[in-house]
Amino acid sequence: MELSGHNGHRPHSAAIRGEHPLRIALVTETFLPKIDGIVTRLCHTIRYLRSFGHELLIVAPRGIDEFEGVPVHGVPGFAFPIYPELKLAVPRPSIAAALRRFEPDLIHLVNPAVLGLSGFMHSSGHRIPLVVSYHTHLPKYLHYYGLGSLEPVMWWAIREGYNRADLILATSRAMQSELEQQRLHRVSLWQRGVDTELFHPARASRAMRDRLTQGHPSDKLLLYVGRLSAEKEIERFRDVLAALPGVRLALVGDGPHRARLEQHFAGTPTLFTGFLQGEELASTFASSDAFFLPSRTETLGLVLMEAMAAGCPVVTTRAGGTSDIVQDGITGYLCDPADPNSAIDALRTLLFAVAHRDRLSRQARLDAEQWGWAAATRQLENHYRELMDKEQRLPRLIAEQRSAHLSSRVICDRLAISRATLRRHAKAA
Repeated sequence: MELSGHNGHRPHSAAIRGEHPLRIALVTETFLPKIDGIVTRLCHTIRYLRSFGHELLIVAPRGIDEFEGVPVHGVPGFAFPIYPELKLAVPRPSIAAALRRFEPDLIHLVNPAVLGLSGFMHSSGHRIPLVVSYHTHLPKYLHYYGLGSLEPVMWWAIREGYNRADLILATSRAMQSELEQQRLHRVSLWQRGVDTELFHPARASRAMRDRLTQGHPSDKLLLYVGRLSAEKEIERFRDVLAALPGVRLALVGDGPHRARLEQHFAGTPTLFTGFLQGEELASTFASSDAFFLPSRTETLGLVLMEAMAAGCPVVTTRAGGTSDIVQDGITGYLCDPADPNSAIDALRTLLFAVAHRDRLSRQARLDAEQWGWAAATRQLENHYRELMDKEQRLPRLIAEQRSAHLSSRVICDRLAISRATLRRHAKAA
């Protein structure tokens, strides 16, 4: 795909001051037409960054050519063996060419793994500030696929890669803390966001409830939305259905585990809907009585926020980033991952104590109203601008520190940026 650029040489970070627009390259391992929490966050972020006046380029596995006016440089990919829906794309010369034509001020790698290597290489070779964001808790996923012994190796690889960036973004305080414990540096928080206009209690629908309960709308309706994969621990719903007669389950989504789950839930009041989107998904949340996310590997849990925005109180495991979202006993319940009965007890309370459920529903909506995507993207923009400002000030500070015979280590501490970035500017000085 041809991309318009600028004629002649254009300085990068030195040209960006104040509120001037930025040219941002987003390199992501997953994008439309695949649907998941990462893609949802990315789509909202792109919309708001454009509305703020920034220019963007998306580099992603091949799927679409543009997104709402933003060009997408698609890269051929292949299906990941243990997760065929996930397309892995590898770096190739066309990516470097697209990035050179676009001339980004900053590169943001979204959940970098394989394709993200191209962003690391281009940033290093062209002295462009680099941001990476951590969205998928891959080291923990390994345990669900019989590869748990490789977790230390995975963390080593993440450290080696991510610590080359000038800024690492985590999507919850819990994950920020865990990344720092794993010796990742320069970690900050990218605050949460949810579409509070789309996901709203007013979208509750009798027709949707009839559909999800398979014609039994007076029964209690329990909901799950997300990937149907091993790490989500969806099998735990069967114990809930056995313990709580009169409860029906709707599993919304798809994934590599679906056929196995259909066998597991055979003979139970369970509906597999496949993927739902937009107003249909919003109505699903608003028409349900409770939402359960049993996973212990969530870096945040966007679906929890969507449920709460729709007025559907939630139950989830006290693990990963979920404690950033749910106020235990106020907007939902956080359960002990070591005690499966704690989730059943919490769901019994939500489903059958109607007045209590209504209180939690109202408070869940009030909490969600604080998490608009505009504010989350403005905070991300501030991260970008602070990084650009550091990059601008770096050559002058290097000269000052050289005259004072201070070490590069002191400069790194002062600026809180990567040693690699410092070396690049020192050579150019």
